[in-house]
Parts: sequence; C-alpha cells; structure tokens
Amino acid sequence: MKISTIVDAKEKRVAITPETVKKYIAAGLEVVLPRNCGVTAGFWDADYVAAGAKIDAAALPKAELYVAVKPSFEKDIKLKSGSHLIALLSPAKNEKSLKKLADGGVSLYSLEKIPRITRAQSMDVLSSQANIAGYRAVLEALYHYGRVAPLMMTAAGTVRPARVLVLGAGVAGLQAIATAKRLGAVVQAFDVRASVKDQVESLGAGFISPEENENGETAAGYAKEMSLEYQKGLREKLSQAIASMDVVITTAQVPGKPAPLLITEEMVQSMPAGSVIVDLATETGGNCPLSRENEVVVWENVTILGTSNLAAKLAQDSSQLFARNVFNFVSLMTKNDQIDASDEIVSAALLK
Repeated sequence: MKISTIVDAKEKRVAITPETVKKYIAAGLEVVLPRNCGVTAGFWDADYVAAGAKIDAAALPKAELYVAVKPSFEKDIKLKSGSHLIALLSPAKNEKSLKKLADGGVSLYSLEKIPRITRAQSMDVLSSQANIAGYRAVLEALYHYGRVAPLMMTAAGTVRPARVLVLGAGVAGLQAIATAKRLGAVVQAFDVRASVKDQVESLGAGFISPEENENGETAAGYAKEMSLEYQKGLREKLSQAIASMDVVITTAQVPGKPAPLLITEEMVQSMPAGSVIVDLATETGGNCPLSRENEVVVWENVTILGTSNLAAKLAQDSSQLFARNVFNFVSLMTKNDQIDASDEIVSAALLK
C-alpha cells in the first residue's frame, strides 16, 4: 500500500516527516511524496529520500492512503476512487468539498472526531497542537505587551511582574499558564470545568470561579455551554479580574458550536493601556467580539491578536508531533496491507 500527503499553500505544518517515513516503511507501506512537501516545516526532499521515501511530482494520484494537516479545499482535490484521506477536515466548514470527495469514492477520516479516551491519546492531534499553541500564545502576547514578565528588583528601582489571565484551562490553557509562570508572570485562570482547578493551582496560578455551582464538563471531558445564570455570574467575576490584567489569553471553545463570548467591549475598555488579548478561538468566532481571525486589532489602546493557527508558527515541532499522532492512527487502521475501520477509534473518525 502506498501512502502520500497533500500539501496546502496556507498550511506550514506537514503530516509526514522523515522520522515517520521510516516508521511507515518499517510497517510495510511505500511512501511516495510530492516535491518540496516539507520545506515549510524545515524538512527537505533529501531528508525524505534518506529516510526511504520516493519523491514524485505526480505523487497525488498514485497512493491509496493520503494524510494531511488541514486542507483548505480552495482548489479541488482529486483523489482516486477507493482511496482514504486522513486530516483535520473541519466537516461543518467543508461540507460541500467533502461530499464531492465522498461521492468520488474517497473514504474520509476527520482527526477532530477521534474520541477522548485513553487508548486514543497517542493519536490526539488536537491536544498536541494545542500544547504548542498555548506556549506560542504567551510569547506572542509578551512580544506585543512590550514589557518584562517577571518581577525585577534593581538598583534603579523595582519593575512589577506582568499580570496574566488565561481563560480556558484545557491543553492550550494549561500550557499557557505553565509558560507564563516560567517567565515570571503572576497568573490567574478560569474554566467552566471545576475539575481542572487542581491542575491550575498545581501550576502556581489562581483559579477564578463564579458563585454558581454548575458543572461545565461533558462526559467526554470537553467544555459545554453554560446556563444564562452562570454566564451572568461569570461576566461579573471576569469584569473585576480583567480590569487589572496586562495580558489575557482566551482558549475557550465548545465542540461543534461557536466559541463562547467571554470578553465584552466594556471589559476591553477597562483594561490598562498597552495590555494585550490573545484570542485562540477566532476560527470558531472568537471569545471577544472585537477579535478578527488572523488580524491584529488595536482598540482603546488594547492590542487584540486573533491568530487562529499559532501552532504553525512553530511548524517543525508541531509537525513532528502531528506526524507521530497520524502514524499511530494509520497503524491502527492498516492490517495486512488492507484498511480496517472496525476499531472504535477509527470508526469514530470516519465520516459517514
């Protein structure tokens, strides 16, 4: 069985690295790749060839199995009937394009749909990429903030530490908390899931929680939409906290729904001049109504960053993690040179 990859001009990350080429070959697959498929992540054709891959300008129609990061579908992707495509497919956003591929006999596996169970952790691309994004969010925020993060006591006087608030303590949020703490900032965090309080506090951050005792966690471990009463209490708490923050990083998303609005215009207006908001949820609408996807907005002397794909800013490391996740998924679904979608993890990702 041959495996190849689809390259998208808008995506710097890649789904196959020289490291995973060796793993695929050891597993009995033949790797055929288009030219320059990894240059945006710092991987050259010579690296792939040295690992055992074949480079072919016309690789796309020659494989049975295709992996990708996040195809934009701005151009038609033509794959042969009976082949299989594995990627972050954004089914709700790309419904027409995916239907066209499916009608052409292509089986589609959306990595977003991999269940959050212990067996699937090694295939969880959302978590591996969120980890990188959370780290990068802090670096982006402090770059635009333009002041130091830690407390500094010098002969010329004392410089106070930056005050950072992280909204959403999932994988990205916890990494943002840990990174901001390592850089010396004073950190607070909020999440609707009360179960993450211990994790937040173990990283040295304070935890903000409304008075309303409402569980915001689904059985699958994701955040869910909260009641109007809870949201009202939350806004009051956040208004008080945000008014004193130098940096706010928002990561809150609800699977399958628009991102919850957590920061109002009034809250932004209350922030100190020169403060920064990094909104990691702009791809699904954003946690702040002033955020714009992939834009930098300056409003009332507050800088709002809406970069939706921060993991791609560290393309080599994020590609290494993504490619390993994908290899583990492919290993689960390929048996005796055949595709087997009977495993619960594979069947959950298969679009029907």
